[in-house]
Amino acid sequence: MAYHADSTELENKEILTWQGFGDAIREQAQEIADSGFEPDLIIGVARGGLVPAGALSYAMGVKLLDAVNVEFYTDVHETLPDPVLLAPMLDVDSIRNKKVLVVDDVADSGRTLALVLELLAGFGAECRSAVIYSKPRSIIEPDYLWKAVDEWIVFPWSDLPPVTAAS
Repeated sequence: MAYHADSTELENKEILTWQGFGDAIREQAQEIADSGFEPDLIIGVARGGLVPAGALSYAMGVKLLDAVNVEFYTDVHETLPDPVLLAPMLDVDSIRNKKVLVVDDVADSGRTLALVLELLAGFGAECRSAVIYSKPRSIIEPDYLWKAVDEWIVFPWSDLPPVTAAS
């Protein structure tokens, strides 16, 4: 499996640095606060949304944080036919009637985010979504967006290949 930066055939890439990520999170936290939405809980969409969700939880002072595991991308520009929820599942009773901020790194097709929002709304949660990036082809418009792009995105947490045992 390729890592995010391991795509030599891609000429145009949006490269997010750690500093840029920090700036994006602070700006997004301010936008959410200014909107008046005060989430009881932040749910990160694993894996890409885990780092942004954790950072937003600190920036917003929201201590309740959870994750939902969804698999969709299998490689650079390769996906499963549909996003799939993976175990372990959320404790849905704990989110019933709560204000939930669903966080992911990017709304590319938007199908993963749409799946998670539909799932949580079905349990009576008031949901809003936040992503760092959104692409024009996304079927969903996130409530909070830092930047719209059309390029492949290289995130600082996935710009190097996975670590393996030294030989």
